[in-house]
Amino acid sequence: MSEFKTNVMRMLDKAKIKYKSYSYAGTDAISGVEVASVLHQNPEQVFKTLVTVSKSKKYYVFMIPAAEELDLKKAAHSVSEKSIEMLKSKELLPLTGYVHGGCSPIGMKKFFTTTIDSSAQNFETIIFSAGKIGYQVEMSLEELGKMIKFSLADIKELTPSAPF
Repeated sequence: MSEFKTNVMRMLDKAKIKYKSYSYAGTDAISGVEVASVLHQNPEQVFKTLVTVSKSKKYYVFMIPAAEELDLKKAAHSVSEKSIEMLKSKELLPLTGYVHGGCSPIGMKKFFTTTIDSSAQNFETIIFSAGKIGYQVEMSLEELGKMIKFSLADIKELTPSAPF
């Protein structure tokens, strides 16, 4: 494990919050599933952080398992909006301070309403971006709740293989 610390890790240290950190820097893993594979982690436990915008120009953060897709209708419903859409990549850095692929729910320039897929409750801990491409942190929802406010909701798309 490297001694490199991201801003997210420094914030967690300062708040005395327990976490594990992982580095996949130097690998060619890009997608969340590839990151999970490189780190030998369950892709259902590795979460990606997605930023969306509503028609009223309100921003929302959603966290879903790396292998899943965000269901925009369910996500909009979870935050009482008629509709939301994914934020354009070029808008991510000025809005959050993070680049695509290194977006963490912790340490954004300002706090946005955050919803985590309810499947996170199936695990003692979840793994997500430490705010820099190549670095992940792992912590319990309880510990994460000490850093940011979030709600849980079913926000991922049904997989085609799921029975209807």
